[in-house]
Amino acid sequence: MQLYHVIVNPASKSGRGKEIWKGLEHVFEEEHTDFQVHFSESTNHIHQVMKELQKEASTEAPLYLIVFGGDGTLNQVIDSIEDFDAVKLGYIPSGSGNDFARSRNLKGTPEDMLREILKGEVHHKLDIGVLTYPSGKKHYFDVSAGIGFDAAVCAEAGESRAKVVLNKLGLGKLTYVFIALGQIISHKRPACSLVLDDEKEVKLPHFLFVAAMLHAYEGGGFKFGPEADPEDGLLDLCVAGDVNKLLFLRALPTAYEGKHYRFKGIDQYRAQKVVIKTAIPQWVHTDGETELCVERVTISCMKQRLQFLQK
Repeated sequence: MQLYHVIVNPASKSGRGKEIWKGLEHVFEEEHTDFQVHFSESTNHIHQVMKELQKEASTEAPLYLIVFGGDGTLNQVIDSIEDFDAVKLGYIPSGSGNDFARSRNLKGTPEDMLREILKGEVHHKLDIGVLTYPSGKKHYFDVSAGIGFDAAVCAEAGESRAKVVLNKLGLGKLTYVFIALGQIISHKRPACSLVLDDEKEVKLPHFLFVAAMLHAYEGGGFKFGPEADPEDGLLDLCVAGDVNKLLFLRALPTAYEGKHYRFKGIDQYRAQKVVIKTAIPQWVHTDGETELCVERVTISCMKQRLQFLQK
């Protein structure tokens, strides 16, 4: 009988994550499948749990993993994977942004998703992104990484008390909208350069952000990568460069439908690797999780590494 390990964020769904998960446990019995649940306590705790779970995992005896939480929880799990060939993963979204689920078009009830995962079939091998800091420290990501405005929004949202309140009201997405409007006004626009695949250089006298997209959506529904293919081994780069703030304010709502590239100063590039340098330190994010302000990052794509158990 196959054993599944489940990592649950009990704080998801406005603090109802644990309760909702408990309502799904009967599915394992009905499907004659063993499971062990791990309730996350912090980012550090997830890393510790994942390190322990992977001790016995191998290509021949992979770790079957289910993540129940938001994009942040999924990111923390993926960033903890040591050997992608030794892990098979399913995901049940229960966050406020749910950009991975939106991009993957995951449909059905949590119970429907769980029953599909328990079939144990790998339906996709998805790309994984790697963000490397100047120190050499790396972070994996599965949706997007970015520097500048979008990362500053994520950093502020992570500290926002309003997000907690709005999440409880089922309006968590509005957190990002309100913060984005404030950041458009206050965010500085330094010079920036991009080097694509060690060949092409793009110089920007001013920039708002660069988003490296594996999937279509980030930031709670902004479709910054409308043509992104998570299995092609490439990053779709959304670059908001020398665009004034009033024009960007007009363009931002159109990003919900992926129509922002019609505005001058917002450009699209595609590359397997990009090196980004900025004139002053900027916030950086991976799947909405922020850690540092830096002046340089390297972002690359590993083709078809994540074994995903859903269609």
